[in-house]
Amino acid sequence: MKPTGTGESNPVNIAAVERDTGLSKDTLRVWERRYGFPAPQRDASGQRVYTRDDVEKLRLAKRLLDYGYRPGKILSYTSEHLLQLADAAAPPLMRRQDALRDGADVELFLDLVRAHRVEELRRQLSQSLLRLGLAQFVAGVVARLNARVGDAWARGKLEVFEEHLYTESIQLILRNAISGIPRPGVNPPFVLLTTFPRESHGLGLLMAEAFFALEGCRCISLGVQTPVPDIVRAAQIQKVDIVALSFSDSMNANHVIGGIAELRAQLPSSFEVWVGGNCPILERRSLDGVVRLRLLTDVGPALARWRKGHRPG
Repeated sequence: MKPTGTGESNPVNIAAVERDTGLSKDTLRVWERRYGFPAPQRDASGQRVYTRDDVEKLRLAKRLLDYGYRPGKILSYTSEHLLQLADAAAPPLMRRQDALRDGADVELFLDLVRAHRVEELRRQLSQSLLRLGLAQFVAGVVARLNARVGDAWARGKLEVFEEHLYTESIQLILRNAISGIPRPGVNPPFVLLTTFPRESHGLGLLMAEAFFALEGCRCISLGVQTPVPDIVRAAQIQKVDIVALSFSDSMNANHVIGGIAELRAQLPSSFEVWVGGNCPILERRSLDGVVRLRLLTDVGPALARWRKGHRPG
């Protein structure tokens, strides 16, 4: 047994590591056999347990896998080295979002999250929304804040429950704002929003819904983790025009590409499939019959093109 140190207090089991990192149990076991990392200890019942340092390194390794690195190349590196590689490999979308400037103090919001001052956080976010308007608040403040929260979480500088406090606060603010947008009449398109199974991050979905609603679309959200057959049935029953999907950078590339191909094949061609989010595979692969939204601000121009092509003859 290894000596217990700071990084080894509060060990976590393999199920928790799978949830926290997005790496499957099978992957963790294969890496253990093939590369010698992670090297878990065993608890009193003989089950694998991992240190917090292990989890932090695995989070960074998962980010680099999403950016195209191979495990055999990176698992021998220190966490500090992995962090440097991850920062250098950040996708262009995240860098563009970080470059946005709108006067909002993103670091202030992050400090409020760390201080667990939930009421103050929500009050400050609401004031920022009122000052900037929904579109600029979402594309500027929320997009940048998501990137900062995700980065702090990956570096182990934000606890899981703190990330949840942040997520719940943003969801509350956005849902209230979206519900206040006047309901459209018969102005198409009708948009269904959801995510695939294993994609539990719903903020991107809510941010996209805000932009669709501001553009006068009728929206229906299925929330997160909807199986492809259910998405197809819902789209057909609701008679939507567009199925919009959100993918975070924690999603497995094969699941993303395979799921999109399956959905596109099962939906009639009259239904459009639009995808967005920070998942790196979306930048690297072209997708036949699928509209790729690289930024939230692409929603307006994409809808203008859709409406131009669907004018009554």
